[in-house]
Amino acid sequence: MLIAIVNNTSMKKIFLNLILLVLSSATFAQTKSVEFSKDNFSDRKEQLKEAKENLKRGDELYKQSEMLFRNALPFYLKAQEFNPNNSELNFKIGNCLLHSADKSHAWEYIQKAIDLNPDIHPEAEYQLGCAYQLDDQFDKAIQHLNAYRTKNGKKLGDADIAKLNKHIAECNSGKELIKNPKRVFVDLLSGSINSKYPDYVPVISADESVLIITSRREGSTGNCFDEFINEPCEDIYISSKINGEWTEIKNIGEPINTDRHDATISLSPDGQSLYIYRDDKGDGNIYVSNLVGNMWSKPEKLPDPINTKAHEPSITLSYDGKTVYFVSNREDGLGGHDIYYCTKNEKGKWGKAINMGPGINTQYDEDGVFMMPDGKTLYFSSKGHNTMGGYDIFKTVLENGIWSTPENIGYPINDADDDVFFVLSASGRRGYYAAAHKGGVGEKDIYMITFLGAEKEPLLSTEDNLLASVTAPVKETSVKQAVEIKGPQITLLKGIITDAFTNKPLEATIELIDNVKNEVLATFKSNSATGKYLVSLPSGKNYGISVKADNYLFHSENFDLPANADYQEVTKDIALKNVSVGTKIVLKNIFFDFNKSTLRPESTAELERLIKLLNDVPNMRIEISGHTDNKGSAEYNQKLSESRSKSVVDYLVSKGVNSGRLEFKGYGLTQPIASNDTEEGRQENRRTEFKILSK
Repeated sequence: MLIAIVNNTSMKKIFLNLILLVLSSATFAQTKSVEFSKDNFSDRKEQLKEAKENLKRGDELYKQSEMLFRNALPFYLKAQEFNPNNSELNFKIGNCLLHSADKSHAWEYIQKAIDLNPDIHPEAEYQLGCAYQLDDQFDKAIQHLNAYRTKNGKKLGDADIAKLNKHIAECNSGKELIKNPKRVFVDLLSGSINSKYPDYVPVISADESVLIITSRREGSTGNCFDEFINEPCEDIYISSKINGEWTEIKNIGEPINTDRHDATISLSPDGQSLYIYRDDKGDGNIYVSNLVGNMWSKPEKLPDPINTKAHEPSITLSYDGKTVYFVSNREDGLGGHDIYYCTKNEKGKWGKAINMGPGINTQYDEDGVFMMPDGKTLYFSSKGHNTMGGYDIFKTVLENGIWSTPENIGYPINDADDDVFFVLSASGRRGYYAAAHKGGVGEKDIYMITFLGAEKEPLLSTEDNLLASVTAPVKETSVKQAVEIKGPQITLLKGIITDAFTNKPLEATIELIDNVKNEVLATFKSNSATGKYLVSLPSGKNYGISVKADNYLFHSENFDLPANADYQEVTKDIALKNVSVGTKIVLKNIFFDFNKSTLRPESTAELERLIKLLNDVPNMRIEISGHTDNKGSAEYNQKLSESRSKSVVDYLVSKGVNSGRLEFKGYGLTQPIASNDTEEGRQENRRTEFKILSK
C-alpha cells in the first residue's frame, strides 16, 4: 500500500500534508504549559508526589535569595525530568542557570518557558536576551532585548532604558571582539590543581614558581561549612612548579586558613608576601602574611587608608612595594567599586588613597587589579568600558605619568560572563584566571592562557608571483617565520644566597639602587630557610644591587638596562663571604670615565656602602686594587689601574676614613678573572676590588 502511494504524485502530496498536519497539531499541543496536577498525571501519582516535593524544596531556596538559586537548581531539574513542559518551572530553571557558573544553557529553558506560555513573566523577554548574550549569541540577544523594549514601551523608566542600552552596547562590543579573536591557548590546568569544587582567584609569583588559589573543596580548615549556600568555606591552597609541572596542590594551613572564609587576592612578585581577603563583620578587608623561612606569619590587617569601613576586595603592589593599587566602594568613588592607589612615604607609612579617576574607573564596578612587575602595566576587571558583558579584563599602561585608555584584552579570554582576577607571568607569555568553561571539572576551574603572538603570514612562492597576472594557482605556500613575542621590558633577577664557606642558605637584605639618582628604590630579603630571592628590574635604569648580612661582606651587582631592553630572566646565585683576613670583594658599582680615573657619580652608593663597612668594623684595614683587561700596553694598563685605585682611596679619605687603614695598588692586566677573548670577559676583568689586610 505504501508503495502505491509513493508512486502516485497526488497521493504523495496528500500523505505529506497529513504528516504536516499531525506535526503542527503536536507542536500546538506542546505550546501549552502542563501543570503538575493529578488530571495530567493520573497514572503516575507516586512520581507526581515526588516531583511536587522537589518543586517545594526548590521554591523554598528560590524565594530566599539569588545566592541560593544554584542550590534550588538540582531540585528543579529532578522535577523537570518528570514534567519537562511546565512553563513556570522552565523559567525558574533558566533563571537559576543565569545565577550559576553554567549560564550558557539558560536561554534554552527560558525560550521554552516563553514557547509554552508567552505571558509567563513580565521580564521573560529581557531575561531571554541576557541569556543569549551569556552564550555569545549576540544577534539573538539584541533581538529579544529590543522586543522587550517594544513590548513594554512607556512602562520603562530611565534606569530600565539605560540597562537595556548597556546590554545592547555589550552585545555590539562582543560581536566586534569575536571577529578578531586573540591568538591564545586557553587550557584547563591539570587535575592536581582543579577539583570538582569551585576553584578560583589564582595568584602567582613573577617567575611562575608558586601558584596559590582559593577553593571551596571538602576538608576545609576547622571543617568550616557555609550553611547559607550549602558549601564548604573558602580555604587557600598552594602549589609549586618543579621541572615545569605543578605539584599536587595542598592546603596552605594555619595561620592563614581559619575556621571561617579565607581567600587569596594577591601575591608579591617574589612570592614572599601573600594578601588575603576576609569578610570582617560584612565590610571585607585585606590582610597580609609573610613567608618566614618555611612558615607563613599570622595575617595582619592592612591599615587605613587601605582598609576602611567600606568594602575592599582586591589589591596589587608595584615591583618595589612602595605603591599599592586596591579596590574599594568608599563614598568618594565614581561608581560602585573603584580602583585607588597610595604610596609609602619616607617613614614607611601609607599616604592618602587617591582615586585613579574617570579614565580608569567608570560608573560601574571595577575589581581584580593586577600590576605587572614592570611597574607600569595594570590589568583590571570592569563592568564598564567596552565590556562584552559582566566583568571583562582590561589593560592600561602608564606612560609619561598618564594612564592609557583601557584596552579590552579580547576574546576568547573575555566572554559575556564575568572575567575577574587575571594574573600574568613577568614574561608576558602565560596568564591565569578562573572560569566556568565547558569541559571543566568543577563549578569554576583554573585555566592557563598561553599567548601565541601574531599569526604567521602566507607568502606566494616565486613561481606564483610570475603566474599571478595570468591565473590564481593553487599551490603550496611558504610561511613567514613566527613573529617574535615581545615580552614586558623587565629583567627578573633570582637565585639563592648562601654562606661561601658552608653553602648554607642565608637570610640577607637586598637593596635595589638607582645608581644615577643614588637612591634606594626598594629593599627585599632572601628567604631564611631556602636563601631564595627574586627581584624585578624594569628596563630604563642603571641598577646597583647590594646584598648584605650581619658578619658578612656585602656583595654587589650592576645591571644597566636601557629603556628598550626586552624581557630576560637572570639566575645569579650569591655566596657571601665572612669578614676575614685575605677575603676579596669585587665592587661592581664603581664606575670611571672612559680611559680615565675620574669617579662617576653613579659610584656614590657603592662607595657609601664601603664607608659603612669600614665604620662598622673600625679596626679593619683594606687594600683597594685596580684591574684592567689586556687591551693596550701593560705599562698603560698598570698606570690606569693604579690611578683608579688611588681615586677610590682619596674619596674614602675625603669622607673621614683614616688613611692609615687604606692602601691602593694597581695590578693592570696581570690578574684576569675571565677570558680576554670576549667583551663579556674583558668587562669582568675591568674591575675594582678590595681585600681585607687585617681586622
